[in-house]
Amino acid sequence: MKRPEKEQIVADLAEKLKGATALYYTDFTGLNVKRMTDLRRRLRRAGVEYVVIKNTLALKAVTEAGHAGVRLKGPTGVVVAKDGITAARLLADFAKENEQRPVVKGGVYEGAPVDEALVKKLASLPTRDEALSQLLGAFSSVLAMFALALEARMKQLEAGETAA
Repeated sequence: MKRPEKEQIVADLAEKLKGATALYYTDFTGLNVKRMTDLRRRLRRAGVEYVVIKNTLALKAVTEAGHAGVRLKGPTGVVVAKDGITAARLLADFAKENEQRPVVKGGVYEGAPVDEALVKKLASLPTRDEALSQLLGAFSSVLAMFALALEARMKQLEAGETAA
């Protein structure tokens, strides 16, 4: 690959990284072409991009995007996502099905560095839509209990008026 092509790849990746909230580095060693294709397809369906790139080029792009202090060794696939929780969940689910591969080396979530353990914790969190529905359910149950309490109080008042 010639220098202008490399510079273009770095510029494209840096642009994608600037719009992302999550960036995870994975070691895909041990995954065959069929499994890699399956992983990319799953990620693509969720709006997540998976880029396999030389570490030197990846580091340049990551530095250009403003994420300093990253060190990469060995084969690296970069997961670029706007929804970091969904991406973490997809990686964790895929790893469970495929002998714990790919292995998450680390990454960046909303500007903060993360390690493999934190990515697994992110994978266990509910998505934004799930969290909103849980919150709505909690509000709904509180309002229902309030309505029942008001109704009971009204019946008490009515019973007190008829007795008098």
